[in-house]
Amino acid sequence: MSLKFTVGDLTIHRIIEQETTFLPALELLPGLTPEVLAENRAWMQKAGALDDKDVLMLCFQSYVVKTPHHTILIDSCIGNDKPRPQRPKWNMKTDDTYMRGLAAAGFSVEDIDYVMCTHLHVDHVGWNTRLDNGRWIPTFPKARYVFDKTEFDYWTETHAKTPVPPFGDSVLPVVEAKQAEIVRSDYAIGDHTRILPTPGHTPGHVAFSFGRAKDDAVFSGDLMHSPLQTRYPELSVKFDVDQAQAAKTRRGFLERYCDTNTLCCTAHFPSPSVGKIRRAGSGFTCEAI
Repeated sequence: MSLKFTVGDLTIHRIIEQETTFLPALELLPGLTPEVLAENRAWMQKAGALDDKDVLMLCFQSYVVKTPHHTILIDSCIGNDKPRPQRPKWNMKTDDTYMRGLAAAGFSVEDIDYVMCTHLHVDHVGWNTRLDNGRWIPTFPKARYVFDKTEFDYWTETHAKTPVPPFGDSVLPVVEAKQAEIVRSDYAIGDHTRILPTPGHTPGHVAFSFGRAKDDAVFSGDLMHSPLQTRYPELSVKFDVDQAQAAKTRRGFLERYCDTNTLCCTAHFPSPSVGKIRRAGSGFTCEAI
């Protein structure tokens, strides 16, 4: 299983925290019918994206991108010591899987220059912070943490009405530590890193494209959770705030990168998680490389 990819002058590392069963396909994808699931069951199982009980298999991971100038971590996964009672596999975790993965890729927490979050859901912000003597502090002490302004404002407003634990323990402590950059979509890091607005899953969800003057790699976050959504871009997950917008954004994204050499680095597709978008009938595939 490949955890390292090279494209252009970028080196990309996958840091896997969990690769496991998540939810039944028919539950996560409300628009999916048993008939369409049956038609796609064989290839989905072969790809490791579906188990024998029709439960989707998802990978939960970060990417570390080494550019000529910076070391950038994308989406900080689940985290340890976080109270997540709705998700037993994530609740009050204490394992060293993530930190061992980071070390195996050759990085320490001090090496990260930027942490960039595609959005602020629980499994994309967890390692933003760690517990230190009873308080949450930034895990990556030298990093600037990049949050989209639309996304940050949405969760600030939501959290003010009803506390959102991941926002409280994994985002606000970064702001309090003055390590946050609240940015708009014209934000860039050097000549290599750009923001691509991809709303729908959340109001301020973004993808990140990397490469000098062209998109050598793009990180799609929760624009899609399963390879089934490349075949059928209209299938949105039940967690999408605006399912119609998410479907439109997803098809537009897949059209944009279809039949190009851009590496599409997905957040949750099963290993190898990285591929190139190719057309397949009225939909697409993400062909593993």
